[in-house]
Formats: sequence, C-alpha cells, structure tokens
Amino acid sequence: MNEPTACEFVPTQAIAARPGGSRVHRCGPGFRWEGIPVQEYKEAAAHWCGVTRIPLLGESGEKTAFHLRYFEIAPGGFSSFERHHHEHAVVVLRGRGEVQLGETVHELAAGDLVYVAPDEPHQFRNSAAGEPLGFLCIVDAQRDRPVLIQAAST
Repeated sequence: MNEPTACEFVPTQAIAARPGGSRVHRCGPGFRWEGIPVQEYKEAAAHWCGVTRIPLLGESGEKTAFHLRYFEIAPGGFSSFERHHHEHAVVVLRGRGEVQLGETVHELAAGDLVYVAPDEPHQFRNSAAGEPLGFLCIVDAQRDRPVLIQAAST
C-alpha cells in the first residue's frame, strides 16, 4: 500500500457571505446551540413526558428539503407512540435509552443510528438514570402529521 501524500492547503480569496445565507451556530454546554431556542416537543403533553425539541435547520428560513432537529428526553421520559408516512433518520449523540419499532424494542447508546420506515409505529424512551437521551432527527420538510397509537388497555 502506498504512503499517503502530504497535502498543502492553499486558501482561496474570501467572499462576503450574503445576509440571511450560510451561518454557524456554536454548540454550548448541555447541547444548546447559540441563537436557537429550546421548544416543547409537542403542544399536548398527554402522550409524552420529559421531551424537548430544538429545530436546528429548515424551520428558520433555510430552503432545505429536510428538517434537522435535536431532541432530548429526560431520564424516565418518552416520546409519543406514533406512526406517519414519512421516514426518520436518527443519530444518538448522548445518553442511553431505547426505541420501540413496531413490536421490537432496541437498546440505544451514543453513536447509534436508527432508521424509522414509513408507517412504522415507534417511540423513543430514556430508560437510563442520570443523563438525558439526546439525538439528531432528520425528516422531510414536507411531511404528514403523526397519528398517535393508543396503548392497549388491560
């Protein structure tokens, strides 16, 4: 195998950014990004507990075909058990927990990748003590509304 060649970076001429164009949001302590507010997960909290949502890209005037959000679930918390026609791509950044996909529950840890297929019932839960379960979630900008799945009564 050949040795890698040395690279030399040659800076290009700087061009001023357009107003409202590209930008950087620094991530601070506790996975909070400067200039981006933390929101409640959903309006009615009857079917979820301890979840916050941070819309990172796609909801502040960007012309992306996707939305990138950061969700955080407090210890003991859970998202709603739901299904919808659009897909999810999820990357766990911190903590431990689990995701229910259909009838199967999978353990999650930092670095894990989850694909949620269209119409797959799913729910994220933080079953660990002490640290939030934090993950990035990518969805289509144009998407349908989730439909709640009611827990089976005993």
